[in-house]
Amino acid sequence: MQALAYKAYGDVARRTASEREIEFALFQQITEALESVVDPTTRSPSAWADAIYRNQQLWTIIATDLLIPSNPLPDELKRSLMFLADFVRQSSLKILAGDESIPDLIEVNRTVMAGLVRQIQYSVEEEV
Repeated sequence: MQALAYKAYGDVARRTASEREIEFALFQQITEALESVVDPTTRSPSAWADAIYRNQQLWTIIATDLLIPSNPLPDELKRSLMFLADFVRQSSLKILAGDESIPDLIEVNRTVMAGLVRQIQYSVEEEV
């Protein structure tokens, strides 16, 4: 019964959440997965690889979306996000090779999440 209630709530939340809220939730979910595998003594190799892979997928989707001519973001913001996407790609490869660690990816995601929160708050204030 609880699973049905959760599914129904999830369906309503998807219909009522803004794009920015959905983006924030996705970043939060992936960032939490990264945070859960930071400690090498408690992580499983598959969870570690999956967290890095999912983060890389997210940033690949963002970079692809930024290249669409109809993307409404300002050019300066697009350039900044493309730089971050490239940083994440390069860092992910280094992490998988054992040359870097995950906290840099977490910091990038947390910074983007902070920007999304500001946009969400601004949107709410405009509606009032």
